[in-house]
Amino acid sequence: MTNESVRAVQAAIDGEMRLLDPEVRVSPARVLELLDPEFTEFGASGRRWDVESILTVTSGGSVSAESPVEVSSMSGVVLAPGVVHLTYLADHQGRRAWRSSLWRLTETGWRMYFHQATLTG
Repeated sequence: MTNESVRAVQAAIDGEMRLLDPEVRVSPARVLELLDPEFTEFGASGRRWDVESILTVTSGGSVSAESPVEVSSMSGVVLAPGVVHLTYLADHQGRRAWRSSLWRLTETGWRMYFHQATLTG
């Protein structure tokens, strides 16, 4: 990977980890800084989420310092200039899911464009 690719993947990982941070999640303004205006998610529940609906969930305190999301096997690849694909395993209170997200570089920085979670056994 080139240095530019390494920096792009690291920027996406940093953004992903911020979105999982309980202190960031309770602040709609901070979450909005990380989500693309066209953000879509297919959740582990099977539900389709957009920016507005995901803000309701994140600000609701479902993730706290006492019950953080544990992340493992994080990896990323640059799909095209300004587009990074991340995959990782997330465990939140015993609920494990493979997660995949697409980050794109905008005029205001890296933002999550798409996210999907698939429950695992």
